[in-house]
Amino acid sequence: MIDLNLLEYLETYLTELRREKFAKVLPQRTKHFTVATEDVYQLHNTSAVIRSCDAFGIKEVNIIEERNSKTIDREIAMGAQKWVDLNRYQSVNDCISDLKQKGYQIVATTPHTNNCELHEFDVTKKACFFFGRETEGLSQEVLDAADCYLKIPMVGFTESLNISVSAAIILQHVTTKLKQTDINWELTNEEKLEKRLDWVKKTIKSYDEIVERFYDNQSFK
Repeated sequence: MIDLNLLEYLETYLTELRREKFAKVLPQRTKHFTVATEDVYQLHNTSAVIRSCDAFGIKEVNIIEERNSKTIDREIAMGAQKWVDLNRYQSVNDCISDLKQKGYQIVATTPHTNNCELHEFDVTKKACFFFGRETEGLSQEVLDAADCYLKIPMVGFTESLNISVSAAIILQHVTTKLKQTDINWELTNEEKLEKRLDWVKKTIKSYDEIVERFYDNQSFK
């Protein structure tokens, strides 16, 4: 359980502008959709996907690093990694197993398989959108485990888009469409409180010392 007194005390260390930003952004966060990237070689692509997730209210990103294990590029992510939860996996199987246990359908984004075009996608089901390597695309492992295949309809000579561009297009579409439904897509009250505390913790310098001082003062009351 979140200590509300502590949370409210910590929030006094934030600027009014930051408190207003948290209050505006948090109600738009969702776990109804999530994203997974599979061994993306170019780190800036993963960072850009994280930024898109933040921009469109996605709470969590799942990063599979079977071949490539690198630190997320902080400069390109422009701080977005502070606001989006990162779940890291060493194998595709572990990631897919975890997501399925959480009730997500596995959606393979690929331009090469005719199954479902973006405008046809059913947003009422919880879904994780998988994005693959820049040149190779998704692994056969993901394609075999997928519940459906999703493609962005294109009419030009280009057959595929950069993964960060694809992610932005897909997330903008599905989140907009989701909010037009009656689906309860928001975080629970407890999840919102947990996220408020997490964001405060990532914002305030000397967080631990301030918390210690708060509880020390409480003990003297």
